[in-house]
Parts: sequence; C-alpha cells; structure tokens
Amino acid sequence: MLQGFKDFIMRGNVIDLAVGVVIGAAFTAVVTAFSDSIINPFLAALGGVDYSGLGFFVREGNEATFVDFGALITAIINFLLIAAVIYFLLVMPMNKLDETQKRRKGVDPEEPAPTETELLAEIRDLLSNQNPNSTQKPLN
Repeated sequence: MLQGFKDFIMRGNVIDLAVGVVIGAAFTAVVTAFSDSIINPFLAALGGVDYSGLGFFVREGNEATFVDFGALITAIINFLLIAAVIYFLLVMPMNKLDETQKRRKGVDPEEPAPTETELLAEIRDLLSNQNPNSTQKPLN
C-alpha cells in the first residue's frame, strides 16, 4: 500500500504539478499587488473620489450591501494577466520544445498520419518481401 503511494508521489508529473502550484501562488501574489497598486487607483478614479472603486450601495449606510464592480474588474484583469504569463512563459515554450524533440526523432508534426489502409499495405509489402516464396502480388 505504501509502495503504491510512493510510486504515485515520485512520478515526474506530480512533482511538476506541485512546482507549478507553488510558482502559480507566488505569481498570483505579484499580480494581486500590481492590481492593488496600479489598476485599482485607476478604477477608483473612474468611480469617483471614494477609493472603493466602481460600485453602488443597495442600501445606503450599510457597508455589507456595497456592490463593488471594481473588485470584479480587478479579478478579471488578474486572471487575464496570470493566464497570459502562464501561456507565454510556460505553455508556448513547452510546446515549441515538444515540437523540436519530435522533429529530432524524425516525426514531422505537419505530415498527416498515414491511414489504416496505407499502414496495412505497408505491413503486407514488408511481409511479402521477407518471404520470397510468397505467391501474393502487391496491389500497388
């Protein structure tokens, strides 16, 4: 039972995932600080003198009823910034690296995969070449 758990933990993708989560959490803190320090003041300027941003009170005088559109816009901007950085700094380079490795192995990513019929014909031809006494003629 413990051996299975150890095998699961020692897989490369689990460790990569853990590193990704830690880096993502650290990067989220940077983006949140950027939003709080730079974006929120601009949103507050659009919403008036109050720093609370774009929003309104459902019931005047009750802080719990404040609908804060500025916080929603900030969260959307945070998400887009994080997604863009992850895509351009992690996903895109990894896709390029994977494509480069496939080319080195002789697999052309642009070349369409052979059909089932083509593969079967190739296997038939290879088998008939191995057996010179075969009476079957290639169909090509």
